[in-house]
Amino acid sequence: MSPELLAWLLVGAAAGGFVNGLAGFGTALFALGFWLNIMPPQQAVAVVLITSILSGLQGVFVMRATIAANSRRLLQFLLPGLIGVPIGLTLLEYLEAGSLKLTIGIFMLFYGGFFIARQSLPVVDGPRAYTQMAIGFIGGILGGAASLSGALPTMWSALRPWNKAEQRAVLQPYNVIVLTVSAIILGVQGTYDRETLILIGIALPTTLLAAHVGLMVFHRMQDRHFSRLLIVMMFVSGCTILVGQLF
Repeated sequence: MSPELLAWLLVGAAAGGFVNGLAGFGTALFALGFWLNIMPPQQAVAVVLITSILSGLQGVFVMRATIAANSRRLLQFLLPGLIGVPIGLTLLEYLEAGSLKLTIGIFMLFYGGFFIARQSLPVVDGPRAYTQMAIGFIGGILGGAASLSGALPTMWSALRPWNKAEQRAVLQPYNVIVLTVSAIILGVQGTYDRETLILIGIALPTTLLAAHVGLMVFHRMQDRHFSRLLIVMMFVSGCTILVGQLF
């Protein structure tokens, strides 16, 4: 493995792990921007699935009591999400690296813009079960296609009258379970060959350490600082990906 490839791998692992620990999702949004420079899309998604799942388990364990208290809400997202996973994995077979990077960069800029506008957006009250089921389903498709299962549900949860712990109690287990199902299906399809497992073995320790740091930062941040940090990170990373891809 060349020093350049190793550097891309470890920087992506650190960025993705930190964001997962901080926000409960986002490994793919940050890691794929680096890993698609050194891997084909299906392999990069296969690696990010495993790192997302294992780094996310730390947060699930820490938040387990809050997750149990919000289990009914979680199921509204999760059950439709599991239906969407095979659709996303089918789409993955037709994606190429440049298009996937461009899509992720645009998604990150849109995501940052969403949070900037968040203070001026109305709070959505009420149960909204059917809306949450639809968002969970689309998130499942995005999870299978690019490990982006948490992005759309997070945008929706930001509109709801939930504090950061309640949001995370839904988003993190949803993300972990959807991505686990995606990884199992890819494993049955034979995606996890020797080279892919080596890449996972190298990236995983950095991802887990960075996720632990992100989790510590999460517990020390106020809600408003939490959102502002996400905005900055999304914009900077999205701009970097788009500039690199377009120029």
